[in-house]
Amino acid sequence: MKESDFMILTALAEESAHGYGIMRDVEKLSNQRVKLRTSTLYAALDRLSANDLIEIDREEVASGRLRRYYQLTERGRTELAAAAVGQRAQAETALRRLGVTDLGWSPS
Repeated sequence: MKESDFMILTALAEESAHGYGIMRDVEKLSNQRVKLRTSTLYAALDRLSANDLIEIDREEVASGRLRRYYQLTERGRTELAAAAVGQRAQAETALRRLGVTDLGWSPS
């Protein structure tokens, strides 16, 4: 799964959100490391929707503009959980090979 897709699904894991809210949450969750452009976000939302990972929750008009809210589908929750477990396993393998036994370790 692409990192941007993983982060978008993670942003939607707790509650539905509109595009700008998703963009802000992805930046926050990634400590400003992942910054989505509008075109990238909406292309990803279209792709995730076509793959039944997200769906439209509701639409509202705010300041004269349509605001579409997205939410995870059950399949989206399952895929996100599987990706998170996979990433954790990969990180644990890397840490084990580095000889890191706890999170308090730092290289000298």
